[in-house]
Amino acid sequence: MRPRHGRRAGRWLVGRLLGAVFVLWAVATLIFFAIRLVPGDPAEAILGGPGSQASAEALDTVRRQYGLDQPLLVQYLAQLARLATGDLGTSYSLRTDVGRLLLDQLPGTIGLALLALVVAWALAIVTAWWATLSGRVASAVSSGLEVVASAVPHFWLASLLILVFSTELGLLPPVSTGTPAGLVLPVVTLAIPVAGFLGQVTRDSLLDAAATPFALSARARGESPSGLFTRHLLRHAALPGLALSGWAFGSLLSGAVVVESVFARPGLGRTLLGAVTLRDIPLVTGVALVSALAYVLVVALGDLSERAVDPRGRAT
Repeated sequence: MRPRHGRRAGRWLVGRLLGAVFVLWAVATLIFFAIRLVPGDPAEAILGGPGSQASAEALDTVRRQYGLDQPLLVQYLAQLARLATGDLGTSYSLRTDVGRLLLDQLPGTIGLALLALVVAWALAIVTAWWATLSGRVASAVSSGLEVVASAVPHFWLASLLILVFSTELGLLPPVSTGTPAGLVLPVVTLAIPVAGFLGQVTRDSLLDAAATPFALSARARGESPSGLFTRHLLRHAALPGLALSGWAFGSLLSGAVVVESVFARPGLGRTLLGAVTLRDIPLVTGVALVSALAYVLVVALGDLSERAVDPRGRAT
């Protein structure tokens, strides 16, 4: 059994690695061609934008220096070769190594997204628990709340939270302050929409699990409602949510662009927004690749968690 299990684990690992390489290649390709569809000359962006009033000679020099005078296919292959060696290039606008810049910004955004994911799961489980144990009315109310939460735009929710908890009540700072209090509103803003999706999936799975023979058997043995929920139902109901955790993390990373801008919080989101505005191709590419890699890793961790929770997954 052990050799067979080892071969399955090896195939799973190889499949994940190949999938990660494909995702990174697809992201690099999409970003390369998409950003060149944006109106404007990359050489002007390198020299400070249209307002720099760079001369034709300076523009030609920059094009030769960065290979922008080469055919598009040659530029694309050169970028892939550079990225394959781990070289993300130099930011046009900040004149800084992109890899070093991302290492400085990455922990803040990843930490924000992970905290928001934990809070989203906590909200989803509490809502599902209330809906399962409190009857049909609670289930209907929680279902409505989940639909509303999942549809709320980040910028609107952020503005509402700032208005209530900062302007009116004065309990929390309206911008990031580098303290735990400054994290509360950004984390909650990111977590609530994701909690809506996770709550819907978890609640439906709980209701299905509650009607299964093992749940009926546990009730017949005298298991309390809370014990049934924590020891039997939750483990089975969490499986679909765990499968969605990778998607949820990707959604949190994309939402960080808005949230970090609203709360003036440094991170990949604000960096990406500024890079797109300034047509900073190396920086846009670097942020996109790092975000894609983080997404792939979280999806893999979610898959591992699902296999650990559900023994049936280990046999596939």
